[in-house]
Order: sequence, then C-alpha cells, then structure tokens
Amino acid sequence: MTGADIALIRALLAAHPSWGRTPLSEELWRRWNWRNAQGRLKDMGARTLLLKLEGAGHIRLPPCQRPSSNGLRNRRVPVAPVAPEPIRGALRDQQPLRVSLVTPGSDDARLFHGLLVHEHDLGHRNTVGENLRYLVRDRQGRPVACALFGSVAWKCAARDAFLGWDHATRERNL
Repeated sequence: MTGADIALIRALLAAHPSWGRTPLSEELWRRWNWRNAQGRLKDMGARTLLLKLEGAGHIRLPPCQRPSSNGLRNRRVPVAPVAPEPIRGALRDQQPLRVSLVTPGSDDARLFHGLLVHEHDLGHRNTVGENLRYLVRDRQGRPVACALFGSVAWKCAARDAFLGWDHATRERNL
C-alpha cells in the first residue's frame, strides 16, 4: 500500500458517506482489478485490507450496517478427535506418514480446522484468499501435523528465482 492508495480510500469514503463497507471494498477491487488465479474478483482480500488499515489507524470505516452474512465466522468449532495421550517414539516407528490434500467441505477439512483452533498455540479463525491445506497422518491414521499455505506463498520471487521458474512454470507447478 502506498500513501496514494490510502488517500484514494479516504477520498472514496469522503465522496460517498452513504456507502457501507461492501460498496467500498467492491469499488476498490474494481479499480485495482484485484483477481485471483481463476479470474474472480478478490472481495475478501479488499475487505481484509480495509480492516487492517482501520486497525492501524490509517482510515476510519463506516460502522457495520448488518450482522455478518458469513455464518461460519462466529460458529463454535467442535474439538478435533485427537489421541488422549501424546504420540511418543521415533519418527521411523510412525512411518509411513501419509500426506493428503484437504478439500473444502470434507471430513478432513473439519478435522483440520478443529486441530488448528484447539491445538495450535495461536488458535485459528479463518484464512483469506486461496490456500492449500494438507493433513499428515501416521501409520495408524492418527493426525500428526497440519500444513497451511496461503496464496502469498504461491508467488515468491526469491524462491522462483532460486528454482529457475518463470511465470508459466510457476503456474504449472503450483
């Protein structure tokens, strides 16, 4: 974000006092043509940006006009079923490990989210934008690790240069 970007947001807020947060975020992603890899406009990215700018004191957003339509935001996440005792022993005794891609809406997605919410030191609320989620299980099928890669990690110039990836190669490999 530049000072000019913040000035644009302030100007839009001043020029359209009747706008709520949704029209403001929609105007921003239209002007900036924020799109994901599938070409869809990045609405949640714009909303998250606005909240972060407000939190840092750069802008003042209008008050929320209605409760969130995202029913998932404030729901209680069930505790993930984990082994009652810690898994002990050498890694070689837990192998083979199985790494699986977590697909949205699956049982693994609910388990993954529950593990992050209840077992991670920082907890977990939600993710913004596209991401890849992996669940790792030991030889007995017990979950032993979660890996979450946000879209930011998908485009990393230093990594791409190290690997010798151009734009087309990165798109194909990720």
